[in-house]
Amino acid sequence: MTMRTLISLFTLSASLVIAVSASAQCDTIATLCEKNITAEYIPDGQFYRALLHDDETAEFNLTLFGGTTYRVAACSGTSDGNLIFSVYDKDHNLLFSNKEYNNDPYWDLVVANTLDVTINAELDPRRSTSGCAVMLIGFKK
Repeated sequence: MTMRTLISLFTLSASLVIAVSASAQCDTIATLCEKNITAEYIPDGQFYRALLHDDETAEFNLTLFGGTTYRVAACSGTSDGNLIFSVYDKDHNLLFSNKEYNNDPYWDLVVANTLDVTINAELDPRRSTSGCAVMLIGFKK
């Protein structure tokens, strides 16, 4: 084997180890976050996850249907309040941010009319500089 091949194999191996570690971290956080989607809510079955560093922001796009109450749960790390999430309409008007509520780990959104939204998630820089952002969304039964 040439040196170039060995370096390529090492780089590939290191990348796989990092990816598996990040995935395991997100799985653990998702399990912890599930406590916020209580029995009165049905999970939407989607995975909203992103590995964030420093001031990066994850962006998740979804449609919320009118006449429905949604619970948005946002977690990063093993304690509550590390993740800031903000909900914007299609014109980027802020509809809600948990930042105004001490970074509460979940919030119930009552939707009158169907709308497309973007949910931005970012780490609270006072509490964490890197980590996996996990969002779980459920709708009320």
